[in-house]
Amino acid sequence: MRDTVTGLISTYDITGRYLDRDAIDSLKAYFGSGADRVKAAAYISANAASLVKATGAALYERVPELLRPGGNSYTTRRYAACLRDLDYYLRYSSYALVAGNCDVLTERVLNGLRETYNSLEVPVGPTVIAIQIMKDVLKEQLAAQGIENTSFVDAPFDHLTRELGEVSV
Repeated sequence: MRDTVTGLISTYDITGRYLDRDAIDSLKAYFGSGADRVKAAAYISANAASLVKATGAALYERVPELLRPGGNSYTTRRYAACLRDLDYYLRYSSYALVAGNCDVLTERVLNGLRETYNSLEVPVGPTVIAIQIMKDVLKEQLAAQGIENTSFVDAPFDHLTRELGEVSV
């Protein structure tokens, strides 16, 4: 797993270059948002269950057919599996938030996920919608906690939705 610093240094090391203005600016931005990243991770850790619950409620309000007979969240077992997966995405997104790098999402979440969902006949579209909802819920709650600039939250959730979203939503 990489973070912003190791990724940047690795890139410059491979090309045999000193850190230039762009690299320094990137590091300044990363370190400048560091306290907010840590606050966000702490907030997620302390409120994961309520974040997942709020995301699930919003998803099922938006796509109620998922809960009806034949829907992919119909039955308690499938409903619980959906919430478990949302928790999984949230946890790994919190790692990516702190690292400022989405490699952990690719390595630990996305590799093989589409194939797994396809084999289990889990539709990817509602998953993408849920991840977008989760991002919005988290940003709203972090803003309420006094974190003014929540733009750093976008990267991991957008990475997940972009990579999963190759399927039409």
